[in-house]
Amino acid sequence: MTMPDLNMVLHPPARLQICAVLANVDEAEFARLKTIAGVTDSVLSKHLSALAEEDYVKLRKAALDGRQRTWVSLTRTGRAAFAGHLAALQHLAAGLG
Repeated sequence: MTMPDLNMVLHPPARLQICAVLANVDEAEFARLKTIAGVTDSVLSKHLSALAEEDYVKLRKAALDGRQRTWVSLTRTGRAAFAGHLAALQHLAAGLG
């Protein structure tokens, strides 16, 4: 049995956390993801840009309480990539890698 490939775009811990959150919701607000990942605005922006470049996430700007907010959602491509990465991690954890 061959080991599924780890997805190195999703592998950094902050990106894995972001995708784990987004896999369970329709979308999440930038500030919430920042808190969960424990990173600064600029670091989160860089991670989201890397994910968006691969079409793993979609960013949406919208006003909320009179302020512009950024909302993030996982795309179909992102969901598939995340599921594949999780399968590879589970394969490793099971000692099959």
